[in-house]
Amino acid sequence: MQLAHDLAPASPWTRVIGRAATVEHPVRKARALLDAVLAEPDLVLALPLARTPGRYERNYLFGDPTMSVWAMTWAPGSATSIHDHHCSCCFGIVAGELRERRFRPVRDDAVTPTREWVRGPGFRACLVPTGPNIHQMVNTAEVEAISVHVYGFDRTRRASSVEREYRLAAES
Repeated sequence: MQLAHDLAPASPWTRVIGRAATVEHPVRKARALLDAVLAEPDLVLALPLARTPGRYERNYLFGDPTMSVWAMTWAPGSATSIHDHHCSCCFGIVAGELRERRFRPVRDDAVTPTREWVRGPGFRACLVPTGPNIHQMVNTAEVEAISVHVYGFDRTRRASSVEREYRLAAES
């Protein structure tokens, strides 16, 4: 795994990455990486992560040709689009809370809500691209949230894990 250039010191991250080095199945490896990172949340909290008022920011941590690991900072009120992924997506909460909203398609470009949960520190989940896994992440709290995401794609070949974005059926 290649570490991001701005991570320092590298030795704790090398140890974290090493915990998943022997796992071969891609989704199990992503889950093992996520578990290893969430087991040491202070490593993420100590990083100089990008932050922007009113939105979320993606911070590349490390990756290889099969996956990429990102820390995301979530300003109060920030949200992703309603989207699905082209690859596996494992995510976990390091600090704060995020509301995860799930949807079902009603047309090619439109969805309707089905469920939602508030996810807190230590929560982890993996979505595989057997789809649809249409969801949206929202910080509805008044404080920042931080999450870690492990995507099954090479960030040097594709800029994002998002396959498709949707609208609420009422907005279409």
